[in-house]
Amino acid sequence: MAFDLQGHRGARGLAPENTLAAFRTALDLGVTTLETDLAVTKDGELVLSHDPYLNPDIVRGADGRWIDPPGTPIQSLTRDALGRYDIGRLNPAGTYARQFPEQKPVDGERFPGLADLFKLGGPKVRFNIETKLDPGKPQLAPDPARFTSLAVAAIRDAKAQSRTTLQSFDWRTLIEARRIAPEIETACRTIETSNMDTVGRAGVSPWLGGLKLAEHGGSLPRTAKAAGCAVWSPFWRNVTPAAVAEAHDLGLKVLPWTVNDPAEMARLIDLKVDGLITDYPNRALPVLAAKGLTAR
Repeated sequence: MAFDLQGHRGARGLAPENTLAAFRTALDLGVTTLETDLAVTKDGELVLSHDPYLNPDIVRGADGRWIDPPGTPIQSLTRDALGRYDIGRLNPAGTYARQFPEQKPVDGERFPGLADLFKLGGPKVRFNIETKLDPGKPQLAPDPARFTSLAVAAIRDAKAQSRTTLQSFDWRTLIEARRIAPEIETACRTIETSNMDTVGRAGVSPWLGGLKLAEHGGSLPRTAKAAGCAVWSPFWRNVTPAAVAEAHDLGLKVLPWTVNDPAEMARLIDLKVDGLITDYPNRALPVLAAKGLTAR
């Protein structure tokens, strides 16, 4: 039985995130899907970056020095200007680097374009691409309609519609994608923690594209279904047996993110999730094998 093993930002735990080196690492391990994030440059080019700005934890200038915070918004830089920055290692002075002690630096890596990822992946690999925007910080990204239009055009240019999922916490882009490109699968991402909550059970969340949880019985799977999503992608700690069962009853796939502990991977697989997003595909493979599952 095939299981959707997704390499988060390529394979962030093993190689510099959202670099071609990380995606090659994930492919060599045998993932089903390459997971990544989109940003848009000043001249309208789609590039791969989790942050909508230059992150001092991972970005060095042409002189080899780590950039100073706060980082420049990517939307204010041309594609050529962005290409001058090196993202091939973690800043050893930052706390972020301590989270990924197994990550091997690859100096000289640059921000890839989305077209670069499609070319690297080839005709069989799947892609899970996130539109990174925040309804509370509109200055950091294009408006949802333009962002979606750029992403859809790039996916169609690569003839990757049947192998690509568009995902987002900001469901405005997903609803727009269903309107202009119904052939492209969408994934509704959610998180409910003390640090970040895109669900807003106590009121109306700006992340849900105008949908109201209360109008769908307080059910996230039902709300995701109403948004037109084929996938519900919750933070892994938020996954419950009842929610997985409800999602499956609605015809939704369930794809938790970002789970790195093998014991938690096994627990989630036992709940019948349809895949996992992980920084460490190498940790997931033995778990899949023990469960009689394969990634391809």
